[in-house]
Amino acid sequence: MSTKWDNDEEIQRFREYLKIPSVHPDIDYNDCVKFLKKQARELDLPVAVYELVARKPVVVITWEGVHKQLPSILLNSHMDVVPVYEEHWTHPPFAAVISKDGLIYARGVQDMKCIGMMHLEAVRRLKNAGVRLKRTVHISFVPDEEIGGVDGMRAFAASKEFKKLNIGFELDESGPNPKPNEIYVFYGERTSRQIVVTCRGEPGHGSLLIAGGARTAGEKLHYIIDKFMTLRAQEKKKVDEGTWFGDVTTINLTQIEGGIQINVLPEKLSVSFDIRIAADIDHEEFENMISRWCKEAGDDVTFEYVVKNPQIKSTILNDKLTFWTALEKAVNDMGFTINPVICPGATDARYVRQQGIPAINFSPLVSSPLLAHAHDECLHVDVYKKGIDIMERAVQAVANVPN
Repeated sequence: MSTKWDNDEEIQRFREYLKIPSVHPDIDYNDCVKFLKKQARELDLPVAVYELVARKPVVVITWEGVHKQLPSILLNSHMDVVPVYEEHWTHPPFAAVISKDGLIYARGVQDMKCIGMMHLEAVRRLKNAGVRLKRTVHISFVPDEEIGGVDGMRAFAASKEFKKLNIGFELDESGPNPKPNEIYVFYGERTSRQIVVTCRGEPGHGSLLIAGGARTAGEKLHYIIDKFMTLRAQEKKKVDEGTWFGDVTTINLTQIEGGIQINVLPEKLSVSFDIRIAADIDHEEFENMISRWCKEAGDDVTFEYVVKNPQIKSTILNDKLTFWTALEKAVNDMGFTINPVICPGATDARYVRQQGIPAINFSPLVSSPLLAHAHDECLHVDVYKKGIDIMERAVQAVANVPN
């Protein structure tokens, strides 16, 4: 299907990238690497490929600044996308079809191949215009963000290769905003914890009611579930009353296991919770609360972590962070406002912050509903093009911060 955008080189490069099925599970990143190397050649910029973990390449394209001694800017995105259920899509998810009304349908069109290409196109526009930036700009493309980034940004950020880049500030992904003139930025993230609480009791016949103070595994499990779900209801009420989703602690019961037969009191029952701890919560106090609940539930009630991510400090947005003030001014000068919030989920920026580097998640996608990971993930051509405009100004602003 021919469209009026067939001769738009920025759109066609974007579609070429979207057509690469870098989809979980078992991704082969080779086609992404080939595509990005081609972009680097066209830009006449050096490109490095680091394979810190086998079959998990990190691609870094570098545009050297005038003052090479200054800490550099990192523009990061991830190459991987989540799985698709093709039968639920209007168009094939890796065909990058543009509808008559200008919507590009593709997995990754929002999350987050659009941002990686905006980084490249912003640099392309600036370089072609003869602009020279004070600071060196590194454009990185990493693997496996959608499955936690362990073999991607986490490994890269802790490596000697990363340290040699002398990063002073990072831009990463945020999310689309349905409002026409507002852009979300994330300056921090909640902390992901996944726990399993195990409740043990004496087995017996299913017809019994254990006398005295003893509790069955089921009674103990009931107490634990009640505590977690009561806290969940309290946090959900905050959201219902207008609190930003990223500013509350979310708790979801995801698994219950145990028992051997319906007429036998189980010796052991377990329940699993996915928890995202709000950025302002004291982690030690939160863990002590869970320990207290387990003690109150009865003897032989314990919990263990399946995932215990460390608490990572948020980036402080104030006048001392001149990258932030430069970014905000550039966006405001274009007629847009910035809404800084805590990210409800998790991004690769947390690994950069963990290195003590300020990071802001910035996706200039306005007038767009959140469709990341959804069937029929799509983005309007005009939103993408406007995003490049905004990104160009943003990159120029942060890379020209004098000190």
